Amino acid sequence: MPDPQPATPGRLPALYLGHGAPTLIDDPIWPAELAGWAAALPRPKSILMISAHWQSAPLTLGATNPAPLVYDFYGFPERYYRIRYESPGAPDLAARVKALMPPDEPVVQRPERGLDHGAYVPLLVMYPDADIPVLQMSMPDLKPEHLFEIGRRLAPLRDEGVLIMGSGFMTHGLPFVHQYFDGRPGAPEWSKEFDLWAAERLERGDLDSLFDFRNQAPGMPYAHPTVEHFAPLFVTLGAATEPGEAPKVTIDGYWLGLAKRSFEVK
Repeated sequence: MPDPQPATPGRLPALYLGHGAPTLIDDPIWPAELAGWAAALPRPKSILMISAHWQSAPLTLGATNPAPLVYDFYGFPERYYRIRYESPGAPDLAARVKALMPPDEPVVQRPERGLDHGAYVPLLVMYPDADIPVLQMSMPDLKPEHLFEIGRRLAPLRDEGVLIMGSGFMTHGLPFVHQYFDGRPGAPEWSKEFDLWAAERLERGDLDSLFDFRNQAPGMPYAHPTVEHFAPLFVTLGAATEPGEAPKVTIDGYWLGLAKRSFEVK
């Protein structure tokens, strides 16, 4: 695997990725895919993380100095609650995010709120040295058009060495995939159908259909009984230079029956 590239000037991509669960770090395949993806990217100066696991209105910025992680999961072995990811804070990035928002998009701060598992789990395998400043930002709501507009406002950060990462899951019907928890391969039809539908709309740049996924996508509501894991995708698309341009798919396939499709936009 190549060494990470040094930080360089120029526009970084924006990412949408599946973050798995705390057990992702023990998977035999997925961590290597995420690590390889990170190694192929220019090294960011800082990371702005939008996780499915933080919805808070108004738009809220997390800790700008190191803070304890948020172990927002239950029933896992004790060792997953001992994980640490002590990345530097990003107060300058927080100030820039606030400055980029319009007057009707208020921004507040929660200095005690650390990274949740939707943020730190992928970072553990993508940037394991925890030496890049990370800021987590909440989703103020789950409206695709609003999140897209927030992403559009954030896009200038990409020219400043900031890696914008939307962290969710292309399908997230956890109540309906218990039969895959034993590690069997494949996925239920609703997961495959939603994944294929989303992939085709992304390839065509069909933003209107993606915005209306609740009504148009096959596999609903099984693919997303609640939609917070699909929602970060719209921040990523909004931050694209050309939102209608087909993204570069970096990871696909299924994990516990759920689509782990991930991509980057230019």
